[in-house]
Amino acid sequence: MIKFTIPFKLPSLNEHIKKVANNRYGGGKYKKDIENQIIKIVCQLEKIDKPVYIKFTWYEKTTRRDKDNVAFSKKYILDALQKAGVLPNDNNQYVKGFEDRFVYKQGDKVEVEIFEI
Repeated sequence: MIKFTIPFKLPSLNEHIKKVANNRYGGGKYKKDIENQIIKIVCQLEKIDKPVYIKFTWYEKTTRRDKDNVAFSKKYILDALQKAGVLPNDNNQYVKGFEDRFVYKQGDKVEVEIFEI
């Protein structure tokens, strides 16, 4: 198992849509900037070449954001894992499934656990 923590709050789907709607180029830059922050965290992780199952634990200071909006950020995480070379791809061949847990009133962060199958 590989485990890492993203020690900050990732954008929700609503925030992502707002950025893209305001400026399609700005939206792409926004996504790239967030992925680059995640890549700095995951670039030293062991490379995986087998299918995986991923558990996401989303920590939120408040209960204001809907769970589906929060969990959207797994897109940023999976793309960053692929770009960093940790996963060969984030398609169905390599990512067999995932689950989301939510913890409230304990700060903003994401814990990710990757299990080889």
